[in-house]
Amino acid sequence: MSGKWIVETIVRKYKYKLLLTYTLFGIEMLGLLLRPYFLGEAVNDLIKGSYNGLFYLTGAHLLWLTMGTLRHRYDSRTYSDIYTSLVVKLMSRNRNKELSKLSAHSTLSREFIDFLEFDLNYIIEAAYNIVGSMILLFFYDTQVVLLCMLMLVPVSITSYIYGKRMRRLNKLKNDELEQQINVLATKNPIRISEHYNKLRKWQIKISDQEAWNFGVMELLVMVIITASLLTVSSLNGKTLQAGDLIGIYTYILKFVNGLDTVPYMIQRTATLKDILHRIELQPEEDEFSSENDPAPAAVTAA
Repeated sequence: MSGKWIVETIVRKYKYKLLLTYTLFGIEMLGLLLRPYFLGEAVNDLIKGSYNGLFYLTGAHLLWLTMGTLRHRYDSRTYSDIYTSLVVKLMSRNRNKELSKLSAHSTLSREFIDFLEFDLNYIIEAAYNIVGSMILLFFYDTQVVLLCMLMLVPVSITSYIYGKRMRRLNKLKNDELEQQINVLATKNPIRISEHYNKLRKWQIKISDQEAWNFGVMELLVMVIITASLLTVSSLNGKTLQAGDLIGIYTYILKFVNGLDTVPYMIQRTATLKDILHRIELQPEEDEFSSENDPAPAAVTAA
């Protein structure tokens, strides 16, 4: 059964817990996104001798702080529960598989849960930074928003190429990882050396691909920052207050941070897709979604 089924099954069983943790994270990110705006307003108000903006800034910060504290406490309980259920089902329902693959799949299961707990949050945060920053920049200057949207074209092309290569490299690395215990069991130094050299080779190729993509992305980042600075500085007939400048440049940096996260998101998503193809569970045997189903007929001993 496809890895998509595993995700759907976990989401179905833990939907309320996952909904709560991602809702808390969404509100946390909203507070973080609004802070630069209220910081700019606080600066503008303080220059005018008013403290109203400072109160709003404090409220946004407290919202972020409170939601973040609650989410971090709740996350560890939720995801440790999901991991324990997943790995127990995986081990018990695939007893006929080779020990080497079972061990590798246990490790890959942990990576899958880490994706849900950490990497998916990075993806949501990047979406907030990219989309949210463009929305808020619209209230400052539409030309900067147009520059940001234009920059998404080369970023999308680069990301597509990068993702395709990373899926292939992660598959080859995990193919070799599944053979690890079998290779170690041979106690043959030559085979063991070959195994770890192959793992090293694939990891180096993955790292090299990350490095090249990092270089390309940072060049694009430099372009967007430079173009945005030139655009804002060349505005004619428009008076910008000190707080407005703080807000504009902070949201430009948030947009850039969102772009910086894209390569990591693609690399982790490529890893996840390969993991889900390996830690397959049969739906008719899995207990994730069968808690409310009628029990199967007992097998009568002869």
